[in-house]
Amino acid sequence: MCRNIENKKSSKMLMPVLLSAFAIPVSMMFWIINVVYKYFSPNSEHHFEGYLVISPWRWLASVVIPLLFIIWGLKKRSLDATGALLGLLTGFILTLTSFAHLACLMAFFVSSSKATKFRMERKRRFDCDFKEGGQRNWIQVLCNGGMASQLALLYLLDVGCGERPIDFVKDYRSSWLSIGILGALACCNGDTWASELGTVIGDSDPFLITNRKRVPRGTNGGVSCIGLVVSLLGGLFVGLFHYLAVIYTVDSVVLELAAPQWPIIVAGGISGLLGSIIDSVLGATLQYSGIDENGKVVEKPGKGVRHICGKQILDNHSVNLLSTIIMAFMLPRIGNLLWP
Repeated sequence: MCRNIENKKSSKMLMPVLLSAFAIPVSMMFWIINVVYKYFSPNSEHHFEGYLVISPWRWLASVVIPLLFIIWGLKKRSLDATGALLGLLTGFILTLTSFAHLACLMAFFVSSSKATKFRMERKRRFDCDFKEGGQRNWIQVLCNGGMASQLALLYLLDVGCGERPIDFVKDYRSSWLSIGILGALACCNGDTWASELGTVIGDSDPFLITNRKRVPRGTNGGVSCIGLVVSLLGGLFVGLFHYLAVIYTVDSVVLELAAPQWPIIVAGGISGLLGSIIDSVLGATLQYSGIDENGKVVEKPGKGVRHICGKQILDNHSVNLLSTIIMAFMLPRIGNLLWP
């Protein structure tokens, strides 16, 4: 027994060592490639003065931090193997561009994972696609984080890497892209909180967003007052983490000269609420919902299935992806009006 306990302790102590042994050479390899590219690029003078010279510490953080969260996600069964691989790539891209973007991703990933496991026994009763632990595969990771990753790559190519305050007057491009990333991830978090928490809090059935008729729990397009409030809170949560990352990573002198940063939190809340509403409208109209003989909501017609709403055009993944794309483009425009 004592030997088994010692083996477990030694394996836990060995994990950080193995992690460092993997992360350090990988990050150094990226840094060396970056330096070589700087010297051999035809526009090398631009890179000497510019922002594409990435420090080895940034490369190291971009490998280590996402890897730690992926290990946590696998341990908590929030991700499967395919979701972990794509999640690692998504985390790498967002961390490389800005720690504020990483903060948005981590706020979404951790809080949505906790929300998915909230009152699982109750969700099992009405959800035919219920998964124990709510493991996300690569498709779900792609639909939730794909748009944010694309905007982060544009941020890297156009702005570079590093933390910048949001200021649409003095730094329009980086502000637009950062708020777009916030919009995509806050939308995902607001919708996840609404579907995972709003459906199991309270006793009344939701109503369909298109005609306000009462529908069974789990129906695509079904909303409730509690669900809308929770979606707002989910977006505010991501916005708060983005705000804190900017406040604690950007130089204080730069912050004093920039516009106020508190609208970041408000923008996150707007994205969470509007994203959840957009997701519900798409789900109620373009996604099939029916109820089978066992009283569970299904997304495909079949024998003994009674139609509730929607047409079989999109599935849940497509609806999530479309919602993030819409909010990623809408929120920068809203933010431009919101900032003083």
